[in-house]
Amino acid sequence: MPARRVGPVLLAGFALAAGSAGAVAPNTLPGDLQGLVEQAVAFEHGEGVPRDPSRAADLYCEAARAGSAEAMYSLGWMYANGRGVARDDAYAATLFEMALAKGHVGAEKARSAVGEYSGVVPDCLLPRAADRGFAARDSWDTRKDLASLAGHEKKVVEMITTLAPRFSIEPRLALAIATTESNFDPGATSPKNAMGVMQLIPETASRFNVKDSYDPVQNIKGGLAYLRWLLAYYQGNVALAVAGYNAGEGAVDRYRGVPPYKETQNYVRRILAFFQRHDHPFDARVVAASPALQALKAAGQ
Repeated sequence: MPARRVGPVLLAGFALAAGSAGAVAPNTLPGDLQGLVEQAVAFEHGEGVPRDPSRAADLYCEAARAGSAEAMYSLGWMYANGRGVARDDAYAATLFEMALAKGHVGAEKARSAVGEYSGVVPDCLLPRAADRGFAARDSWDTRKDLASLAGHEKKVVEMITTLAPRFSIEPRLALAIATTESNFDPGATSPKNAMGVMQLIPETASRFNVKDSYDPVQNIKGGLAYLRWLLAYYQGNVALAVAGYNAGEGAVDRYRGVPPYKETQNYVRRILAFFQRHDHPFDARVVAASPALQALKAAGQ
């Protein structure tokens, strides 16, 4: 997500919808958040079923992906205490941040106990291949893929494919970023206040003259303008430009390459797998090259 100095989260890609209540049952539907949480609690504490913290963590994660603040908090607690998962305070901080963004009353105190929020996320929260839209595909047939999308998604994709060339951006690259960032959702919002289709934080929106980040046209134009700037700054190096979009160009310059954030590295791999190119045309008039670029080139990045 643009202009962050730390490893950001793809939280906007998660369906943070309100959960509905339901009874515990072996075949509880993923949308039945209360049922999932109750199953997780049962496995965590051995209530009516054999105690299985690992299974509890899986269920909490499934419910967290679907938007349960209680599941986010509980999974954060498990990471903070090494219960059913390897202890990881960074993951715990992210989950507490997610829960706090959804109004969980205990999340702020819990987050302060595990250290600063860094934006890294557990693998189980990353979008599954089936949820990643175009970015999960090895090939792309515009007409066929457009026909498979829901109406609102189709409109957003059509906007991107129309606007991208105006910013000298190949639509395939822009689509990969948009689907990974928000799954083409104009209303997506992350706990760090990244907004809209291209997940612009307020600083980036202001930088590229976006007045309303939830207006898909404005948001897409802002994201494309930032991507054009990054491609010029890194002279067409897609991996560095994409890493900059995710973690901020400051982090890329500081680490002289793709930052060692798990989230950013996964993000770059995902985009490159879809785009299938390591270079992109750029306009050198947009901005001078990164001062760190010579060192980056020497390092083979």
